[in-house]
Amino acid sequence: MEITLGPLSAIPPGEGRAFEVGSERIAVFVARDGRVFATQASCPHRGGPLVDGLLGGCTLICPLHARKFNLETGEALSGGEGLKTYPVRLSATNQILVRVEGGGG
Repeated sequence: MEITLGPLSAIPPGEGRAFEVGSERIAVFVARDGRVFATQASCPHRGGPLVDGLLGGCTLICPLHARKFNLETGEALSGGEGLKTYPVRLSATNQILVRVEGGGG
């Protein structure tokens, strides 16, 4: 199921925002080059809020323990458990659309 999270303009380039989608908390990041990524909102290591992390290109650094993740694949670049990623796209009117399993919202 595809869920509309809001306008792309609500997330400045280089930042992320967290959204509640049903029972899931999803983080959406907008890279400085305009690419959009969606992942789980908490770091799998210690539960840190990933939207407070440092975003560089498609790499995110967790704010708590500096774990690095590839936002395209979810791969943990510093070892350990990776991130759950979600398919994300923009509508014709620049709304952020995220695909989640099940009812989502």
